[in-house]
Amino acid sequence: MRTAVVVGAGIGGIAAAGALARTGWQVTLLERDDRLRPGRGALVLWPNGVRALRGLGLAGGLDGIATPVPPVGIRRPDGQWLVRPVAGAGTGALDGGDVESPPVVVHREDLHDAFIAGLSDQVDIRNAIEVQPARVRRERPAVGDGRTTFEADLIVAADGVQSAIRRRLAPATSFTSGGFAAWRAVIPWYRIPDLPPGLPPHGETLDGGHRFTFASLGERGSSGGSTRGGISWVATVPGALRPEPPAGQLALLRRWFAGWHAPIPQLLAATEPDDLVQDPIGELAPLPETFGVRAGTGGYALIGDAAHAMPHHLAQGACLALEDVATLQAVLANVRGPLGPALDEYSRLRRPRATRVLQQSRKASAVLQPRGGLTSRAMGAALGRANPRTLDRAAAAAAEWAGPTSS
Repeated sequence: MRTAVVVGAGIGGIAAAGALARTGWQVTLLERDDRLRPGRGALVLWPNGVRALRGLGLAGGLDGIATPVPPVGIRRPDGQWLVRPVAGAGTGALDGGDVESPPVVVHREDLHDAFIAGLSDQVDIRNAIEVQPARVRRERPAVGDGRTTFEADLIVAADGVQSAIRRRLAPATSFTSGGFAAWRAVIPWYRIPDLPPGLPPHGETLDGGHRFTFASLGERGSSGGSTRGGISWVATVPGALRPEPPAGQLALLRRWFAGWHAPIPQLLAATEPDDLVQDPIGELAPLPETFGVRAGTGGYALIGDAAHAMPHHLAQGACLALEDVATLQAVLANVRGPLGPALDEYSRLRRPRATRVLQQSRKASAVLQPRGGLTSRAMGAALGRANPRTLDRAAAAAAEWAGPTSS
């Protein structure tokens, strides 16, 4: 029986562990926390992400937990339109673009539960294991934390932006800040006050490099007492990560977005410090030369942010990780000999795809959050001068992936 070690139990790592186990691999899943945690906030899944889930046999898990996000347009802080929504086409980073269906938003806890349910008894979960770069061996696939060494035919690096495995295998690659910080939160329905009538369930607003997006997770009252229904929001501002404690960060957000149109101030007022998750915004530069590294008769596969972290402007992070997993599963199917050729094929399919999406993300960034902090008036002029479908094309190109062989 083939063996694999998956490092990192985020969305990509759990999906990879389940995918390999379902195809006959004996899998060890390593997580640095003391238990598997779903993470807070919500995820946007574009059609390409849903296709990846379908290829992994997990799309059925979206039933009842995913909410469509139709075209929302882009507003100024006073509520006036910068770009109006167009039925059947997208106009912003959360819109459907030129694809057959809009993206969906799903709570991370719900998706985590669906993935955990897909694990089998062939997955051995080990918590409180933090892999060290010096413990990554090149001659045979192996990783360790200084106490225990884990060897396998395949090591899957799903350990995020600061991947210890990538630092060992691709030392020339590092995370470069994009000059922005972002916060996300989900506010449960019971804490959200009555909002103005006729308010759309999703929205996107821009001003001077500041950006605020929100999306409803279902409808008020649909989740009963569950904390998983509510409204998800993401706020992005110029500058570095903030060192203040969460209460101080929340006070800053309320000040920065004071006076913006409803429901932005109301959502921030209903947010509590424990809801906040602060994320760095940036990209890996340069991308690793290969996403599949041979080691003896086996090797390493980089997936998700460990391979291609990029800014969140197109909301493609989770989708690309799921594409990686679906592609890795496909190229490993029916391999009987050394894994090297399959890992080469995985990299051949995935690296150009990640490069294209990174380029589209940069295009979206230049429109949505240009450096220098344009005013609303200047932002409107910039959007007017740009091709009206720049964002649509970027979004559609990011979501164009049709399956593992089309990467």
